[in-house]
Amino acid sequence: MRVAVLFLVLLAACGPVSPERAAKICEDRARAALGPTGNVGIGIGNNGAGARVEIGVTSDFIRGRDPQIVYDECVRQKTGQGPIRPLDLE
Repeated sequence: MRVAVLFLVLLAACGPVSPERAAKICEDRARAALGPTGNVGIGIGNNGAGARVEIGVTSDFIRGRDPQIVYDECVRQKTGQGPIRPLDLE
């Protein structure tokens, strides 16, 4: 019985997401296809000064994929339908 409940919970987690949520997730993915992303942080704490740098590069960027296509395919994969709004990369 517990296995069946666990299976249903896992299955529900893999289901489609709302069109609004998919648009947000997929806009972020399309934006990452434009180029490397990153963050820089500098701070001072009890142990002195510190810095942090994060750089991310997606396979979509490396392969030179069009962000519009990345967005469209991502939304269709997550919802089973086309985007509810156009891609806005600004």
